[in-house]
Amino acid sequence: MDRRRILYTILAAPILGACGVARTQARETMKVFKDASCSCCGKWVEHLRANGFAVDVQEVAGVAEYSRRYGVPSELRSCHTGVIGTYTIEGHVPAADIQRLLRDRPDGKGLAVPGMPIGSPGMEGARRQAYSVLLFTTDGATSTFQRYPAQAG
Repeated sequence: MDRRRILYTILAAPILGACGVARTQARETMKVFKDASCSCCGKWVEHLRANGFAVDVQEVAGVAEYSRRYGVPSELRSCHTGVIGTYTIEGHVPAADIQRLLRDRPDGKGLAVPGMPIGSPGMEGARRQAYSVLLFTTDGATSTFQRYPAQAG
């Protein structure tokens, strides 16, 4: 009887572990505040969903209030604000960088891509402008989290 329990535990562990991962991902839904008429914000949300994020979109009259509420420094603000776990995501941040943020859990308030650089998720085009994803802290300090070089079309 003991051997059966041990065998069951060994065989069930990968399945139970996978269920735990699914529960963790489902628990971490990103709430996104965006202007109803902004198509690039909608494309960014599609990018997140295509990369495994659950996203709850709230269309608002103005995003600045939410950027301020969630601690985004004014010089980093963009056209939409997301919140996932304890982090704020501002602008066209690639899903891979958000996944890395959630995996590594660096000290900081969140990630931002200031402005709307061409070639960032939701702003796709024939070329890509160079841009950086910035990690920002509650006191407004920033550091480069990821760099994306320019690419010709």
